[in-house]
Amino acid sequence: MKLRRARRARKGRIEIIPMIDVMFFLLATFMLASLSMQNLNSLQVNLPHGRADSELVKKDITLTITKENAIYLNMTPVTLETLPQTLAPLMYGHEGRIIVAADGGALQGVVVKAMLKAREAGGSRFLIAVRRDEQS
Repeated sequence: MKLRRARRARKGRIEIIPMIDVMFFLLATFMLASLSMQNLNSLQVNLPHGRADSELVKKDITLTITKENAIYLNMTPVTLETLPQTLAPLMYGHEGRIIVAADGGALQGVVVKAMLKAREAGGSRFLIAVRRDEQS
């Protein structure tokens, strides 16, 4: 009687090439998803053109002045008189940084008055939002 030899157990292998493909796909997916989630807490206004470097703030405080000279603080309507009281509680941890998104048709005096009122509430650094020129 002839005995059959038991088969040798094959060791499992981890294939590295498919794992690299999956990791690259996940990396690209998360990068695209995080880029699409970036937004500015302001209303749609017609920004003036200009060149400026991007500066990211942890949680933006946005002061928006529309063409009709209406003032919004993080999409909440405010007046020049109520701006300091509304802005003061939001300033904690922002190092005085406020993004100013003023429409190109807004009156300059209203924009300056709003910035001065924001300074009363603790704003010391104003970042002016502009639309990037296509010629860079």
